[in-house]
Amino acid sequence: LAQPNTFTVTTGHQLNLFTGPLYFLYKIFSVINLAEQLQKRYPKAQFVPVYWMATEDHDFDEINYFNFQGRKFGWDRSSGGAVGELTTEGLEDVLQVFTKAMGPGDRATHLAKLFERAYVRHQNLADATRYLGNELFKAYGLVIVDGNDPGLKTSFVPFAKKEITEHLSHSHVTKTTEALEQVGYKKQVHPREINLFYLKAGLRERIVEKDEQFHVNDTQISFSREDLLQEMEIHPERFSPNALLRPLYQEVILPNLCYTGGGGELAYWFQLKDYFEAVEVPFPVLLLRNSVLLVDKKYGEKLEKLEMPLPKLFLKQLQLTNEYTHQLSDIDIDFSAQRKHLQQQFEALHDLATRTDRSFEGAVAAQEKKQLNGLDHLEKRLLKAQKRKLADRIQRLLMIQDALFPGQSLQERQSNFSEFYLEYGDRLFSA
Repeated sequence: LAQPNTFTVTTGHQLNLFTGPLYFLYKIFSVINLAEQLQKRYPKAQFVPVYWMATEDHDFDEINYFNFQGRKFGWDRSSGGAVGELTTEGLEDVLQVFTKAMGPGDRATHLAKLFERAYVRHQNLADATRYLGNELFKAYGLVIVDGNDPGLKTSFVPFAKKEITEHLSHSHVTKTTEALEQVGYKKQVHPREINLFYLKAGLRERIVEKDEQFHVNDTQISFSREDLLQEMEIHPERFSPNALLRPLYQEVILPNLCYTGGGGELAYWFQLKDYFEAVEVPFPVLLLRNSVLLVDKKYGEKLEKLEMPLPKLFLKQLQLTNEYTHQLSDIDIDFSAQRKHLQQQFEALHDLATRTDRSFEGAVAAQEKKQLNGLDHLEKRLLKAQKRKLADRIQRLLMIQDALFPGQSLQERQSNFSEFYLEYGDRLFSA
């Protein structure tokens, strides 16, 4: 990383328990694949995939569980401050329940040992997540970064000081956001006057300015401007960027070409472009992460028998049911021809109505609406009748959709990798 011809491609993610939902894997493989492609195209340079751990996040309720085979495995404990510093106390209990749920088998034993080595043998969540990430991706040269590090924070101090003295992020991000909103963009993050947190054991609170003093929100801690700037020099590790400044911190630290993230992440990066220019830090290429649906071979074969193309499963269940009923039905459920014929008949009546009084014209319009509504009602009744007749095939299709879209949500946002590892083993990481 110290070499001038080395570049990184980066993604970031929270410290979800046992990786959380599947898209944690997809984000990391997106940067691994991109680094490999760049390496082939530009062999004289070096390209390193990076996973930036969100160790300074404090949203514990978003990360303290994972789903396995439709069941939630949660870590119940009190929390406060940066999640990366949380001790792993209590995760032995989660391991016992999870091990029992997996049942016997070599792959289940491997997953249990992986969980134990990560979360029982390490003292805090940051170290546990780093170990787990390295074990899963060590074959691909992934570098894992913990931003909650005094050495790295030291490099960010000049920008943190500007945040206190010049409020550059607030002014520039506000200006960019207003311009984006004029073309229909909905802002993702709201810039504050100061976009920094104060960080200590069990504490991560916003820094706010009031009456020429800088206060740590909801505490008795306060500083003068001079004292706060001196605190940054002496204890850089005590200052944590919020969601708005974290991208800048990342780009200051790394020789980064590209950031890969989800749609929501990239949307708030858009708000930062002018701010990056103001502080003279290169703005990276933004790349939407890959999105994946894992489909077991048996489900693929069942879909073929049901004559249903896979993309249709992304429809809402009611729409999928209606379309499949239309597809299977040997009766034409579409009454469009009847509506057209009825409207043509009423055209003559409307013409007649224009030559008499308005009350007759209103009666014709009301009768037309009534008969069209009647056709709509009959069409719905026919559709409902055909659904009952074809219920067996429809139910088989919906069972597949429910399996691939747990809770009618994207698989990658619900399921944990472990249930697929039990089925595919290491092939899950090499296919």
